[in-house]
Amino acid sequence: MEKAVDVRDVVKIFNKNFRALDGVSLEIESGSIFALLGPNGAGKTTLMRILTTQIGPSSGHAYVFGLDTVKEGSQVRKLISYVPQEMSVWTDISGYENLLIYSKIYGIPKEERNNIINGVLESMGLHDVSNRLVKTYSGGMIRRLEIACALLVRPKILFLDEPTIGLDPSARKVVWEKLKMFKKDYGTTIFFNTHYMDEAEIYSDLIAIINRGKIVTIGTSEELKHSVGGEILHFILSENGLHEDVLRELEGIEGIKDVVVSNSDVTFVVNDAEMILPHIMTFFNKKNIFVRRVSITKPTLDDVFLKYAGTRIDVSGRLSEVTHVRRMIRRG
Repeated sequence: MEKAVDVRDVVKIFNKNFRALDGVSLEIESGSIFALLGPNGAGKTTLMRILTTQIGPSSGHAYVFGLDTVKEGSQVRKLISYVPQEMSVWTDISGYENLLIYSKIYGIPKEERNNIINGVLESMGLHDVSNRLVKTYSGGMIRRLEIACALLVRPKILFLDEPTIGLDPSARKVVWEKLKMFKKDYGTTIFFNTHYMDEAEIYSDLIAIINRGKIVTIGTSEELKHSVGGEILHFILSENGLHEDVLRELEGIEGIKDVVVSNSDVTFVVNDAEMILPHIMTFFNKKNIFVRRVSITKPTLDDVFLKYAGTRIDVSGRLSEVTHVRRMIRRG
């Protein structure tokens, strides 16, 4: 199978001492959908910017369809499209006019522009609103227009940096339905970053988790959930965190495979939740630790992320920031 992306021991250092990427290696098959998950500052956007030739690695090599992103950057740019987190369309002109400007930037021949523009408008479900000012569009419509602009050149690989952040669930679903249809029609590889676990689980063929500049695990959604194993016991405690000596005692209880503490949340990976639950409750009672809530579940992708990254993804802060900025830009 042809490799769409081949990253080998890539390191990126900023300001002489900050390692945004620390020896990343990664292979992605052509025609697949790949999701990259990670907390803020983990290196997701840095890796995407290297693959889209915006910056070069400090060491190591990155290839897109066999082309070196540094030495053969101009050829790489002919094969890719990139939709950043930031607003990438003009709101004081129509959707069609945005696409016309981008078609000229991309060098699409004049006689082909109208057919290609109408094609991407249709594929993104925007044909009926193409002559309206973009400032009148909903957030989901604007995101679809931004993706439509990227699809004008029918890229071999499409890079999406948090493609649906700030959109409501129905708008997110529409965006992905349109992307899947385009992928099916043209065989485009999709590489995306996201904060939404359900998005990665539903739409991707392969998921990698990056933390502190390193790929800490990679696999399909089912493979990653299976790697956690057993069942999940999730406690919400009245106090914030656990002392190290208490945590060591917990880890010593027979039947507990793993313990992850995030503030007042304590997550246990166990073989048999019903059997081990009374032992944990007895332990907490002896230590005068009050339990506010407890739940038993099978491992989810969120549990996988917690295990390998040591934290849960905080969508709320990033979401409100992006939504506010994009709303202000739309208003002018």
